[in-house]
Amino acid sequence: MAEKFDRPAHAVKRPRKKVCQFCVDRSEFIDYKDVAKLRKCMTERAKILPRRVTGCCAYHQRELTTAIKRARQIALIPYTAE
Repeated sequence: MAEKFDRPAHAVKRPRKKVCQFCVDRSEFIDYKDVAKLRKCMTERAKILPRRVTGCCAYHQRELTTAIKRARQIALIPYTAE
C-alpha cells in the first residue's frame, strides 16, 4: 500500500505567480479588433477566463472584458461556441 505522503514536505513546489501580459507588453489599451489576443483570454466555449486563470491585473482584466464585449457586439467573436 502506498504511503500517505510520497514526497517530503520540503520537495513540494509552489506554483509560479502569473504576471499580467498586458503590463509586460506595456499596452496602452486593449484593442477590441485584435481577436487573436482576445481569444487567449477566453475558453473554447467563448467564455471570458477569470483573473486568477489569466494572471491579468485588475485594471487590464476590466479592459479585457470590455474589449471582448465590444468584439462580440460587432460579431468579431461569438457569444457562445457552436
